[in-house]
Amino acid sequence: MKLVRLRDAARPRIGLTLDGQAIEAQQGDTLLTALLAAEAGHLRDSEFGDGHRAGFCLMGACQDCWVAVEGMGRVRACATLAAQGMEVRRG
Repeated sequence: MKLVRLRDAARPRIGLTLDGQAIEAQQGDTLLTALLAAEAGHLRDSEFGDGHRAGFCLMGACQDCWVAVEGMGRVRACATLAAQGMEVRRG
């Protein structure tokens, strides 16, 4: 399932990569919003085999949304703003 924007859809677009694939986000998006709005539509697969995960607390308190960003290391996707040219890897 892909996230559908209901408001603020006119914000400027930025480009970044997710697992080597180009995706588009909007200025002001967190990485989690950018990943969920992209074609990937999910953050990671559940380690328990019950499907895709899209984050848990969405406020930086849990450990569910870690991603790796080139030059930044591991960050929480829900608390990190997307920026032009970021190279993001899930898991």
